[in-house]
Amino acid sequence: MKTRCCYPKRYLLLFFSLLVSVGSILMSVSLSSCSSSVKSPLLLSADSLMEIYPDSALSILESISSPQKLPCADRALYALLLTQARHKNYIDLGKDCSTAEINPLFSDSVYIDRLSRIPAIMEMPYNDIIRKFIDMYAGRLRNQVSFMLSACNFYMPIFEEALDAYGLPLELKYLPIIESALNPSAVSRAGASGLWQFMIGTGKIYGLESNSLVDERRDPIKATWAAARYLKEMYAIYGDWNLVIAAYNCGPGTINKAIRRANGETDYWKIYNLLPKETRGYVPAFIAANYVMTYYCDHNICPMETNIPASTDTVQVNKNLHFEQIADLCNVPLDQIKSLNPQYKKQVIPGDSKPYTLRLPIEAISNFIDKQDTIYAHRSNELFRNRKTVAVKENTPSTRKATTAVSGKGKLSYYTIKSGDTLSTIAGKYGVSVKDIQRWNGMSNTKIAAGKRLKIYK
Repeated sequence: MKTRCCYPKRYLLLFFSLLVSVGSILMSVSLSSCSSSVKSPLLLSADSLMEIYPDSALSILESISSPQKLPCADRALYALLLTQARHKNYIDLGKDCSTAEINPLFSDSVYIDRLSRIPAIMEMPYNDIIRKFIDMYAGRLRNQVSFMLSACNFYMPIFEEALDAYGLPLELKYLPIIESALNPSAVSRAGASGLWQFMIGTGKIYGLESNSLVDERRDPIKATWAAARYLKEMYAIYGDWNLVIAAYNCGPGTINKAIRRANGETDYWKIYNLLPKETRGYVPAFIAANYVMTYYCDHNICPMETNIPASTDTVQVNKNLHFEQIADLCNVPLDQIKSLNPQYKKQVIPGDSKPYTLRLPIEAISNFIDKQDTIYAHRSNELFRNRKTVAVKENTPSTRKATTAVSGKGKLSYYTIKSGDTLSTIAGKYGVSVKDIQRWNGMSNTKIAAGKRLKIYK
């Protein structure tokens, strides 16, 4: 019997963590090579602690310094567990939600029919490669999918608005699932960042600010509009959405090389074997994501409930502001502020330089506006320690320790210092000590300059 899906489709919008593992697979090895079992004892410990102590599980995961060096199966589990641990506090299993353990098997004709019925401009073909990705999502990762489908979020409406404004296919809204697993703070080994995985140079070309405190590649709204513009420009070049998606993954230069090697062929599936391994799995994964997002109920997968705030709003910040100031006085958890404002890398909004946007749960907005003067002043000296001015006490003659010249015994004569002279050579010439010369001339050190005169008593 088919499991009833307990929540409307708007609860499906955070499918991301499923495809964190897909991202790891695509970026390093082929799909079939991830069949080995997990070996890392740290990962197994984190997995066992996840249900009861997600904070402890997160600590274990963050202690792994080089996750990209883990074996394939370990790396896929690491990505899944990390996302689960970060979002665990917001998710509860729905009372009426029960994901079955058995994934129904369907014939190829059923998959072909279902893909053909997805209302899409982009082609959604079927083949054995796409089937492998569908089987992975709906099969051995089904329990993770149930978790992934749970988190209610505001990303898809943002994606749809920008794509629609540029006249692009709305099915492209699932591209960030493949790119970043809908993690706005995701950073690739190559340095790409954000939901849409912009490199810093490309981001600046499309107007995304990046500095030590702010990275607008992580801003869900600004990065989405930049990505829509980029995709539109790529379509103007290729006129084929499969090539556009592939170029988004490996760059237009790589696609152009494959086309030249294929004697001008522009069908993605005909140049498939000329593409990098990662890109070969990229388009099939995108098609499979569209399938699972549409037909998850037919595979007896049901999403969980989520406590992530459904309604948020923004307010302009015109002074330097730390997230801890907001958390202390607006009763908003610090982790929630961070998740809603991923573009601020150090939990600091540099409002002194120019106005920036702060996103909060809608019920906290009025509280922030009413208390903003108090919030800006709260712990400001503690949280903002960079000084605007620094006094430097110059070592001028008036501040130097005075050394008084002392008269010596004997006849006074004067010696004019020549280039290359030192107090030692002068003292030897007159048969006196260096200290005597310093004492007679009120010198605190042995530095001398050519042309000056020294008192010598002999």
